[in-house]
Amino acid sequence: MAELSHNKLKVWKAMEKLAPERDKYIRRNWYYYRNLSNFLKFNIPAGSKIAEIGCGTGFLLNSLNPSYGLGIDFSASMINIARKKYPHLRFEVIDTENLNLTEQFDYIVISDTLGYLEDIQKAFAEIKKLTHSGTRIIITYQNFFWEPVLWFAQKLKIKMPHPRLNWLNRGDVINLLHLEGFEVIKFGRRFLLPVYIPVLSWMINKYLANLPLFNFFCLTGYTVARFPERQPENNQNFSVSVIIPARNEKGNIEDAVKRVPEMGKHTEIIFVEGNSTDDTLNEIKRVCEEYKDIRDVKFLVQDGKGKGDAVRKGFDHATGDILMILDADLTVPPEDLPKFYNAIATGNGEYINGTRLVYPLEHEAMRTLNMLGNKFFSVMFSWLLGQRIKDTLCGTKVLTAENYRKLAANRSYFGDFDPFGDFDLIFGSAKMNLKLIEVPIRYRARKYGETNISRFKHGWLLLKMVVYAMNKIKFIR
Repeated sequence: MAELSHNKLKVWKAMEKLAPERDKYIRRNWYYYRNLSNFLKFNIPAGSKIAEIGCGTGFLLNSLNPSYGLGIDFSASMINIARKKYPHLRFEVIDTENLNLTEQFDYIVISDTLGYLEDIQKAFAEIKKLTHSGTRIIITYQNFFWEPVLWFAQKLKIKMPHPRLNWLNRGDVINLLHLEGFEVIKFGRRFLLPVYIPVLSWMINKYLANLPLFNFFCLTGYTVARFPERQPENNQNFSVSVIIPARNEKGNIEDAVKRVPEMGKHTEIIFVEGNSTDDTLNEIKRVCEEYKDIRDVKFLVQDGKGKGDAVRKGFDHATGDILMILDADLTVPPEDLPKFYNAIATGNGEYINGTRLVYPLEHEAMRTLNMLGNKFFSVMFSWLLGQRIKDTLCGTKVLTAENYRKLAANRSYFGDFDPFGDFDLIFGSAKMNLKLIEVPIRYRARKYGETNISRFKHGWLLLKMVVYAMNKIKFIR
């Protein structure tokens, strides 16, 4: 230990001394740790490959049910206890500021640990060794506002005592991540009442704590980040499937095929016909036959109802690496699709959403009530998701086939509640902590047919879905 700096030696001695009592404090503060575990379980699917930095005696890592779990801690006494309690997990005594590991993980958890590190920026630089393009880093820390309360709790021996070398706020954490090239996906606060009082604690922590103003005073801050692998602009590394749900869009079918650009190394176009009454299906068959030697164009006939059902069927039959939705009314110009391709192919985003609310709208492209509805849902969803989203109802949405398969595998969490398909993808991507990027487009008036959207009927349905999603995304235990 002679080679350790004064600060590291101080931390090591404190942790070694506290190791035998750590589980006692966890039991005493079970409500806090259960809440923390529930929050991490919401963000981390069971069966993931997880590394926890500052794992202590292993309680939190074990509660996440990893397929492979690695706990890292500076204290040998803590690690020895963890190895005895959870022999199915791996635990190592390693200095986070000098990680001699080459393994990569789906999730890296750093919970209430940053305060112990001597050089946080160096630790973040080392953690990059454990990441791949899909890795999510989830960091939790305690709100500086609570420092006097927590100090008093330590004096009363309610909370585990420990030396604190650093006390960081949200801005400090985000700044340090940015310095090492990490990209913050979302951040927030939770957990307002850390003492268990039947009913009252549930009401306050599930609902009140998530409301503006009250949220500022919450105990636990969190940040979710990734280390993106950037690709060059205009690369041809990926194949693309463009899914075009079509119901009563006969006059737009041929235009869609002619106007969709070739993207990446191959572009596949899949029409999903939705039981039209204007001969759209026969027009799709004619166009597929006429263009079969020029474009890779296919069609499917929808079994169920609604755009959401059509999108899911198209995605299930798609062969491309990147999946795109293009509405058959062509109000989003097909010529803009390469912008979406570049946004995802370069690694700048993982879920790409079009936004019609940046550029001036073409005359009659969107009615006033529709515009007001979009703006209302923009505010609601930005708060709900923890990421900025301006236009939830733009029909053009893009993600990789790999991420869609993960989303579909966990669809049961939300259930089959979305006839449009928009919110199934938005909610699923948010729960997976995908990086959301919006691409501004110029929204055009349709040239053929009439809209399939009923402003009042569907607006009411959307409002009900938002309320439902609050309990699934925002108001979690």
